[in-house]
Amino acid sequence: MSETTTTSTAAPMRRFGRFELRALLHKSQRSMLWLVFDTHHSQEMLLMVPREKPATEAAMLQWLKTMDAASRIHHPNLGHVVEAGRVDPWPYVTYDRALGETLEERIARGAPLPLDAAQWVAQALEGLAFAHEAGHAHRDIQLAHLLIDQGDHVRVIGLEVAQETLPADADFNATRRAARESAEEDVVAIGLVLHRLLSGKPVLDEADLRQVLQRMQPQGQELVRMGWETPYPIPEPLRAIVNRATDRQARQRYHQARSFWRALDGWRLSAEQDDGGPIALLKDKMQRFGHLPSTTTRLVSTAMSAAMASQHASELAALALKDMALTLELLRRVNNALRQQGHQNSGGTVLNMQRAIAMMGLNGLEDAARALKPWPGPMNEAQATFMQSLLRRVQRAGEVAQALRPAGYDGEVVYLINLMQNLGRLLVQYHFPDDAQQIRQLMVAPEPTEEHPNPRGMTEQGAAYAVLGCDLESLGLAVARYWGLGEELQHMMRRQPQETPVRNAEGDTEILRLTCSLANELIDALGLPERKRQTAIELATRRYARALNLGLREIYDALGTAQAEGEPPAGVSDPRVGAAATAAPRSRLRERAEQTTTSAGARPAGRPVPGKDSP
Repeated sequence: MSETTTTSTAAPMRRFGRFELRALLHKSQRSMLWLVFDTHHSQEMLLMVPREKPATEAAMLQWLKTMDAASRIHHPNLGHVVEAGRVDPWPYVTYDRALGETLEERIARGAPLPLDAAQWVAQALEGLAFAHEAGHAHRDIQLAHLLIDQGDHVRVIGLEVAQETLPADADFNATRRAARESAEEDVVAIGLVLHRLLSGKPVLDEADLRQVLQRMQPQGQELVRMGWETPYPIPEPLRAIVNRATDRQARQRYHQARSFWRALDGWRLSAEQDDGGPIALLKDKMQRFGHLPSTTTRLVSTAMSAAMASQHASELAALALKDMALTLELLRRVNNALRQQGHQNSGGTVLNMQRAIAMMGLNGLEDAARALKPWPGPMNEAQATFMQSLLRRVQRAGEVAQALRPAGYDGEVVYLINLMQNLGRLLVQYHFPDDAQQIRQLMVAPEPTEEHPNPRGMTEQGAAYAVLGCDLESLGLAVARYWGLGEELQHMMRRQPQETPVRNAEGDTEILRLTCSLANELIDALGLPERKRQTAIELATRRYARALNLGLREIYDALGTAQAEGEPPAGVSDPRVGAAATAAPRSRLRERAEQTTTSAGARPAGRPVPGKDSP
């Protein structure tokens, strides 16, 4: 359809076949959207035509055939095609105007709230995901191609209107590859729609999102990031989601509409209700597969043996601590029982295996062991292998935290607090292993380029936002509340944000929280490339040194003590300690702690241990 068919309000009415052209609603590089009046049915319609007419009759027939297949896809978030036809030499497709106004018309009256924008785009993504999975793509996503009714129900129109006509003898693999690439472009375009809704202004000052795609990196030179001057404050998780959708690195973006939808819908539901989105899905999976699988059958067999009754409580506690699944199950059961009895409000959370076993009795321990799912649960071999490495990492972080704890604090309590700081990570790796892998991939820095010689990967929090719609810590805290664990422990489960300075530790809960945060940061540092490990350890030490009264000597001693039963930490040396650390690997801090904890629960007078003295 040539541009001469567009008119001003003063010009005589133009026609396209039986349709009276009343208003041009949108024009892009690839299509045009008109408001028309159907003279045969006496009603207003929306009519879309491609900007380039098919070059041959075969191409016209191919366009109509593809459009007919696309129109047979029915989904609540896809606009129903009323008619697909031709007014030579142009093909067209029509939709009922009663489906609603375009998103462009809606936002002309004002920018939406972030939650509303997320809800609209999530609906569009659901429809697109369904179409993509059926083998079709849109190829020209624009705000005008999303219709919204008075009930905020969004539908995508224009599927396959801007299709690329391929020769009849085109290679099947090439055709599928082109469709897949077009579907990925659709996903980026939807990200630009969300950016437009949240920013309140056209992206790169372009009304045509197709032109924005061409100007964006890596095809062009422009960088599309969510700015800070927006009509409404943008929550950090939502900011991470929209920035990932338009990331300059193509490999960092969402490649499927379904993945984008999961992240956006997860944040939206979490924002609307505390137990929505990924939290609700996680609880459902925990009902079916347990929180974690048991890593050894010995614990279960021991718990069911008659010889268990003769074992000392400390031996049973040590046995339980070797299996994180059993440890968490005992904590869940004993604290949930206290909450139901109404006793937990008078004290903290029970964070002691000996006490938990004493309160539950041998029958309770046996029931807890029987309730565990056997390893590896629903995980495949590769996922189970990574899960084992994560469990070892958490265990070692707990040992480092024990070695760093101030004198008088119960080592078992410190170990369990450290475990709870990693609860969200463990649960996501077990129940959402594919999402966990995607989070790790986003944290890897992209390859350096001339323009970006020192690129950085996303933070764990930002990557989790971009994949799940919420961070891992929030998932762990939601499960802790679900289990009835107290507010004091929930506070200690929060790691110190790395971008936040560490202030003086006031009170026992803050000391223990920071000690475990430091231990986790140190273990994270050991996972870095060898050239970066020592620097990361020194940076973490400086952050916490004043608050915890620790020096680099204590840090290296703690790492060496925790590594005593395994291999020494590769690539780590302490130039300030030298051979003295090898000759005397035990830290002064640990010696002081052990002298005051030879009997269970020993501590300085007037210093309660969180979780130790709870009822």
